[in-house]
Amino acid sequence: MPSNQPPSFFSRIAIAIGSFFAILGDGRLAADVRRVRAGEALAADVQPTEVRVEVPVEKVVEVRVEVPVEKIVEKRVEKRVEVPVEKLVEKLVEKTIEVPNHAAALQLLGLMQREARFVDFIQEDVAPYTDAEIGAAARVVHEGCRKVLREHFAIAPVRSEAEGARITLEAGFDAAAVRLTGNVVGQAPFTGTLGHRGWQVTEVKLPQLTDSQAAKVLAQAEVEL
Repeated sequence: MPSNQPPSFFSRIAIAIGSFFAILGDGRLAADVRRVRAGEALAADVQPTEVRVEVPVEKVVEVRVEVPVEKIVEKRVEKRVEVPVEKLVEKLVEKTIEVPNHAAALQLLGLMQREARFVDFIQEDVAPYTDAEIGAAARVVHEGCRKVLREHFAIAPVRSEAEGARITLEAGFDAAAVRLTGNVVGQAPFTGTLGHRGWQVTEVKLPQLTDSQAAKVLAQAEVEL
């Protein structure tokens, strides 16, 4: 075991003799001995020096990463709803007609009363009168009613043929405009005699109503002062 105590005299003699032959045979050892003799300190005598080695440490940098989030978009689905033509027409009529449906009929009665005394004539009990008296009154009513029709309606025959003519109705004829009478058997075409040409309105020119309630008064009561 090594000791820091210097060796004795005899030990030094033994070391010197052994070192002599060792130095002769080892050049490196001889160089070390020369450095020691020149005053360099032995490695055992050199106190270890604390060496601080600074190891670079990477700086921790906080990085904010924004992750894009998909935007939720509300998807609108357009659904096509088919409305029957009949329902659509009914809605359009409800929006465009501001007066009740019976207002036009009341208006027509009012015009015929004003021009022909039509309501007076119909409401009168004609049993006590003679045919001549009734005929005279009917002439006045006829003239007034004809005037109303000519001024406010355009009327034309349904069929252009003369009454009594033989005509043929092909398949698909307008059943709303032509009425079949007599022995109706089978399917069209039908051939028969035109008994009446019929009438149809092609234009209506009634005055614009401003008060539908006022149309209910066909004739005002008259008070003589």
